[in-house]
Amino acid sequence: MKVVHQRYVAHSDAHYAGNLVDGAFSLKLFGDAGTHLAIVVDGHESLFAGYSSVEFLAPVRGGDVVEVEARLAAEGRRSRTVEFELRVTCRSLDETGRAEVLAEPIVATRARGTGVVPAGAIRNGS
Repeated sequence: MKVVHQRYVAHSDAHYAGNLVDGAFSLKLFGDAGTHLAIVVDGHESLFAGYSSVEFLAPVRGGDVVEVEARLAAEGRRSRTVEFELRVTCRSLDETGRAEVLAEPIVATRARGTGVVPAGAIRNGS
């Protein structure tokens, strides 16, 4: 099971030289997609316990369009292991507003983490 979110990255989200967006931006989007996945799987937002790995593989820049995927990788009684991936699908070409759809998305961030559904909140009553 997976969910996918798409989002335009505003130029105001860039905080560093080269129009770069900080890594926390990706993690916030992972949180949103993870919550969506938890609602689909368990009917509850769940609580995120932490990441076991995070990899920043390529830059995210203001003017990009990104796609965030949250995929259920493993399911325990109350824990859910989720794999996340953020891909850049469109990129700004210059400061005039010109942009292009990329022929192949750029994988910018990957992560793996664990969410926990509170006792009694799982749809099947566990």
